[in-house]
Amino acid sequence: MSEVQRRGFLARLNAYEPLTLIILASVAGGLFVLQRLTSEVLEGETFRFDEAVLLALRRADDLAVPIGPAWLTHAVDDITSLGGITVLALLTVLITVYLLLDRRWPIAIFVFSSVLTGWLASTLLKILIARPRPDVVPHLIEVSDLSFPSGHAMASAVTYLTLGALVARTQRYRSTRIFVMGAGVFLAVIIGLSRIYLGVHYPTDVFAGWCAGALWALGCWLISKRFIPSRAPDDGVETANGDDQ
Repeated sequence: MSEVQRRGFLARLNAYEPLTLIILASVAGGLFVLQRLTSEVLEGETFRFDEAVLLALRRADDLAVPIGPAWLTHAVDDITSLGGITVLALLTVLITVYLLLDRRWPIAIFVFSSVLTGWLASTLLKILIARPRPDVVPHLIEVSDLSFPSGHAMASAVTYLTLGALVARTQRYRSTRIFVMGAGVFLAVIIGLSRIYLGVHYPTDVFAGWCAGALWALGCWLISKRFIPSRAPDDGVETANGDDQ
């Protein structure tokens, strides 16, 4: 293949944006999985699985006591707080302010609105499904709202994955982008698992929360990639003047 042919092939490949097509296919697949999971939950088909997992995490002679050392319960309680609305709201506001101060106004506004609407979507899904909290094992923390999908799992996925995906777009180095996204995924996963360990959510609640939150983050990333600039307006000027590293 000649140099001209190679360049033409790469140009056509970039025009189709295969990564975008893959993401769109992932969104479609995720929506299908979420719909099927919701349908199975409403029909009660997942209860045996949910019950078996919750019981496996408790001592057989006393369901009020979780498996593992005492310090693990305390650690899990701290971890689940990372998915609370107070922590997530503070984090979102702080990152939004940082982006505003860094003169990345479009992405700052988009970050804030994406997370806020994601929380509203989580609340709406809970109201529509109206699944009660599990009563298979005693709860290790006090809860009062509905169960499906897990608000902590979905809100943390919406927040950490959306913030990770959008903030990563502002970073120059691939290693930094990978770390930001990896940290977001890690936090969303451990927060969701903490809800199962504490007995306040069925596993399927958490799976649905992860799925819905990931879909929301993917959708926000696609929109921002198309329409939201990731750099400050004068980044190009600073680079041209030699101010960039």
